[in-house]
Amino acid sequence: MAKEITISVIKADVGGLAGHSAIHPDIPEIASKCLDDAVNNGVLIDAHVAWVGDDLQLIMSHDQGVDSPVVHKLAWDTFQEASKRSAELKLCGVGQDFLSDTFNGNIRGLGPGLAEMHFEERENEAFIVWMADKTSPGAWNFPLYKIFADAFNTIGLVIKPELAQGFRFEVHNIRKRKKILLDTPIDIYNLLALIGASGIYVIKAVYTKTNEIAAVSSTDLLNLERGVHVGKEDPVCIIRAQSQFPAVGEIMEPFAMPHLVEGWERGAHFAPLMPVAQRDAHPSRSDGPPRAVALGFQLANGKLVGPRDLFDDPGYDHAREECNQIANYLRRLGPFEPSRLPMESMQYTTLPQVLDKLEERFEEIK
Repeated sequence: MAKEITISVIKADVGGLAGHSAIHPDIPEIASKCLDDAVNNGVLIDAHVAWVGDDLQLIMSHDQGVDSPVVHKLAWDTFQEASKRSAELKLCGVGQDFLSDTFNGNIRGLGPGLAEMHFEERENEAFIVWMADKTSPGAWNFPLYKIFADAFNTIGLVIKPELAQGFRFEVHNIRKRKKILLDTPIDIYNLLALIGASGIYVIKAVYTKTNEIAAVSSTDLLNLERGVHVGKEDPVCIIRAQSQFPAVGEIMEPFAMPHLVEGWERGAHFAPLMPVAQRDAHPSRSDGPPRAVALGFQLANGKLVGPRDLFDDPGYDHAREECNQIANYLRRLGPFEPSRLPMESMQYTTLPQVLDKLEERFEEIK
């Protein structure tokens, strides 16, 4: 009998070593102890602790469904324990991803990023967890479109009947907090019209035409207060692979061509998203370039088999070199667009504090 499983990926920045470039080795150890205890107590089936830059990632399998207060409280308590150690070490940005000091039954809206999906475990249940640092929720728009809607990327959309019927995309307007469902291939141009504006429209989830979950991402947007930067979004994403879903190779292929994302250096610049092995996920050049890590797993009755560090592959060497070339060009532009984000996005950095001081010096043009 098939087993129903929930995969929860919850992340937070609990403090960075040497600025925001890396995580201190004590932090994953503390998180692993918390999650191991939860497995031994039956709260979780299995768990894995990962990190990208200064972000701590909790990857958990359980049978309690999405939005479980017990699982969310476990993640919250784990982040609090890690933050205590970060505070002792005076690490950078301790607590910047926490918008409240109190857990209210659900971690949504409290600051940490969250992606969860519930499904019936298949005979061969492969899935991939994408994690990123120094970027924003829209970072996954380009690869998710390529995987689930572009036949030049995913040949299964042409030659495999289960994929050829297309997929259903749930897109969120993260500024106005509205959502829309779009079906491909019929809505493909409408989909592109929205998700090309990745600072506003974000792919939250992808489903088969029979409404089986295929992918889900975090869409948390923390820095909505004008002139106040509260944390960074640094999104996560879970994608199921093989059978009625794209193959692992098709899921990984979009990262062979670097795409530009928001978030580099003070959250104020565009930059190429660099696919790296976890050991290289410690961005330092202008606080970047932004990094993406992909961990592949198999499920065996809810147990996590893996991970396989999927970007630990010389096949991405050219993409990494191309990222560096793009980064060289963009950084030479300094504070000029399109290196710097457009003014609308800059309103959510500390730039408005500078503009406010200049306001009284402006005069009418006659």
